[in-house]
Amino acid sequence: MKKKKTILNEQDFKRIITRMAHEILEKHKGAKNLALVGIQTRGDYLAKRLADQILKIEHISLPVGSMDINMYRDDWTKISHQPTVRPSNIPFAVDDISIVLVDDVLYTGRTIRAAMDALMDFGRPSRIELAILVDRGHRELPIQADYKGVSINTEHGDMINVLVTEHDKQDTVYIEQD
Repeated sequence: MKKKKTILNEQDFKRIITRMAHEILEKHKGAKNLALVGIQTRGDYLAKRLADQILKIEHISLPVGSMDINMYRDDWTKISHQPTVRPSNIPFAVDDISIVLVDDVLYTGRTIRAAMDALMDFGRPSRIELAILVDRGHRELPIQADYKGVSINTEHGDMINVLVTEHDKQDTVYIEQD
């Protein structure tokens, strides 16, 4: 029987998104020449929340895109013989702008590698950065987040579950451990 432990609640989400939005704006000295791309599914919602927060702070609406990376994964045949592929939606030119990829959990780094490969099919950004809600360690590739909500020490068998209101009717992050 796995034990569940709550890591983040609704208030934690709000504080983290606000902090990360400020960090992005501080590093870029504003929102000029900047866009967000969420990695489906929950990264999409987090990217939109970051954009909403940046709008409140800077009164600038950032372009926000959504990307499905399933066909770029190096393990897609292990996941399913027929993976579900959803459309990516990046309704702006990515050439010569800074892109912040947004995802919920950073683990081995393989999802982010796949996302960078997918993004390159849309053009050549001047810079790619990474914003994640939870960093759980155990990297297999040399990838790190530029902006992160929390870092959690985990075991390989642990599961980090991120629930967002837009998809799951609540904002919660919990860990399942043996």
